[in-house]
Amino acid sequence: MKKKTKLKVAANIESLVPYPPGKPLEELERELGISGSIKLASNENAWGPSPMAVAAIKAALSNLHRYPDGSCYYLSQALAGKLGISPDQIVFGNGSNEIIGLLINAFMQPGEEVITSHPTFLMYQKMVQAANGSNRTVALKDMRHDLEGILAALSDKTRLIFLDVPNNPTGTIVDQEDFDNFLSRIPDDIIVVLDEAYVDFAPPAARLDTLAYINKNSGGPSVVALRTFSKAYGLAGLRIGYGLMSPEIAGYLHRVRQPFNVNYPAQVGAVAALADDEYYQQTIDRTRQGLAWLSKEIEKMGLKPFPSNTNFFLVDLGMEAKGPYHAMLRKGVIVRPMQAYSFPNFIRITVGKEEENQRLVTALAQTLAELANG
Repeated sequence: MKKKTKLKVAANIESLVPYPPGKPLEELERELGISGSIKLASNENAWGPSPMAVAAIKAALSNLHRYPDGSCYYLSQALAGKLGISPDQIVFGNGSNEIIGLLINAFMQPGEEVITSHPTFLMYQKMVQAANGSNRTVALKDMRHDLEGILAALSDKTRLIFLDVPNNPTGTIVDQEDFDNFLSRIPDDIIVVLDEAYVDFAPPAARLDTLAYINKNSGGPSVVALRTFSKAYGLAGLRIGYGLMSPEIAGYLHRVRQPFNVNYPAQVGAVAALADDEYYQQTIDRTRQGLAWLSKEIEKMGLKPFPSNTNFFLVDLGMEAKGPYHAMLRKGVIVRPMQAYSFPNFIRITVGKEEENQRLVTALAQTLAELANG
């Protein structure tokens, strides 16, 4: 046994629990002795990227010996034109995860505080701890962000507030009037970050007017929005996301951003994906149709699926989810148990293609019958 070295590690790093990676699908199948499994656990886009994006990526492969454009010039021009904003209001990252880290590095000093909800996207709190900051968490209320609870948690050390809208894992959103009231009571020196990774799937009428908050000319706290090409655009494997913000905040993020942080295939793929509006809309429509069908079928089983504004939803099994999860796993259907999110009786299901959704319903029904019969 190799002797452990006496490394000097900061306490905040020593106690940090790594994000738990999943095994490759092929390895999981080998271990379980199954094949042809389906993965409905990671909120991925079942239909994949636009064929236009795939073609652009293939054409770009001959240039892999060159460094990518550190400014993401063509992508920033395309996205700014689509959103009606200035390119200097956009910061691109290796997934929107990187923008989270840039915000923490730029605006939080060791010992200062960041407020998040619980449960929420796990990486907010991990990045704060890695930067030697202090996490203050506020439990969801009725499956939604408790805005009043967050206001009560504010202190003179608060620097950032992260709100995923829609929330992961509940799929709930924030009401416009409630958010306006919330924002009016936030001190001017705090940045409110709206993580909109799943906003494409939400009905347009239910979305916050994010750009209006970012572009406001009056005083008040600054608002930053995080978005991604991983979900609706199906480019999760290329890791590309972005933040929308004031030019001032963007300027600070560029000071701490690594050069060449977004790879070349990701840039060209994202430009092409943005141009394929028809494919994008097909993805949104198919997702909403699948979500509605799955919810109805699961209700027929006597279970409670929760309404969602995303490409995933929660199901209350009425029992500890660990057993059903493993039973479905052996049937080749992979969902996400929610014990780590403090929902031990819940599973999270990602909307898949029609045949995948049908297989999920069959596997879940069989599992429940088997458990009922002992």
